[in-house]
Amino acid sequence: MIKGLKTYGSEKLVNELPKLKNPIFICTVASTKTSEIPGITGAGATPELTKFTPTGDAELIMSGKVMCMEDIPQTIIGDVVTPTPSVLTKASVELCNSTKMIIDAGCEIKAGIDVFDISEGNFGQDISTGKGVKDPETIFNKAYELGTILSEKHDYIVIGESLPAGTTTALGVLVGLGYNAKGKVSGCMDTNPHEMKNKVVDEGLEKAGLKVDKNNNPFDVVAAVGDPMLPAVAGILMGASVPVVLAGGTQLTAACAIVKSLDENFDFSNMCLATTAYVVADETADVLDIAKQIGDITVCTVDPFFEESSVEGLKNYTKGFIKEGAGAGGAMFLALMMGHSIEEIRESIEKEASN
Repeated sequence: MIKGLKTYGSEKLVNELPKLKNPIFICTVASTKTSEIPGITGAGATPELTKFTPTGDAELIMSGKVMCMEDIPQTIIGDVVTPTPSVLTKASVELCNSTKMIIDAGCEIKAGIDVFDISEGNFGQDISTGKGVKDPETIFNKAYELGTILSEKHDYIVIGESLPAGTTTALGVLVGLGYNAKGKVSGCMDTNPHEMKNKVVDEGLEKAGLKVDKNNNPFDVVAAVGDPMLPAVAGILMGASVPVVLAGGTQLTAACAIVKSLDENFDFSNMCLATTAYVVADETADVLDIAKQIGDITVCTVDPFFEESSVEGLKNYTKGFIKEGAGAGGAMFLALMMGHSIEEIRESIEKEASN
């Protein structure tokens, strides 16, 4: 048993991954105008600044500094600065010395680093309009091809995301594809504005002329009430011929729902969803139930024991703030799979957070 790791479902893949030595960590970044709806997300100092968050996360993970804005994206709770999840991600991935990659699936603010851009210059719109994503099938196809290529070079793929308001767009896709997800998606605040999220999704589906139906075309649903990140992650997952770790919480269950809709017989045994323990502990959400509805999806959680941290801001994760983002849970999971202890991982995060 690995300290800090808990598995819900089959442990087969978890037992196999430590034997594989050449992973790649990917963070898929994108933005959606949905994040500018006041009160729907806390992933930015103001609603207007949320569009900088995914780009800032990408820059921090890859270069160690943010270039698209004056300071690192952060959340201040009381008078305590809570480190952004990308700090957790950077510290964990650097322990592994593994290959890193950023996929730009549709960012409004472009990064000052090298990225694999599949956006064609588009980014997500406000899903309450029923026009959330332009041409999600093209994003999917490009990502599918990338998944096949990466499978030739790497033993397994860990893929996370950074997209403010992503639990709302994930809700849109899940509901549009017929899943019972209302009141079950997580959020980055200590309270969860489910009524607001539900209203935005219902408005978007109505304006797009879509009814809740498991037989809906998934690309129609994403185009109406989704975001650019979801078809990108779904494409990587379906295109890969090696194990895939989805690094995230309820947002990435929606990517699985897209895959399930495209291939009802898709075998989820060669993948798992890895997230923080804080997502599963979220009493305002239920990632395990959503995963179970979709199929036999194994969920792994990592508990970094931030209550023991010397960095005061990290303790806010244990109080229901932030919880996950930028692939943080999956990055810590990767570090565990590569033989690092949870204490080493926490110490690395503390060092990064103090820089």
